[in-house]
Amino acid sequence: MPRAIKLLRIREAAEMLGVNPETLRRWDKSGKLKPIIISKRGDRRYKKEDIVRFLKKLAEQ
Repeated sequence: MPRAIKLLRIREAAEMLGVNPETLRRWDKSGKLKPIIISKRGDRRYKKEDIVRFLKKLAEQ
């Protein structure tokens, strides 16, 4: 059975990373962290595994 993908809202992802949601929007535009756009309105969701991977990458720097 496939594993369920946990999607985080922008505020949840920002809290995990300790940044403002606007920072995530800037990172999206610069290509640092890629969201999933789930609506015509442009609502963003982030894979929890991508956020964890990004945190590890930041810790290594």
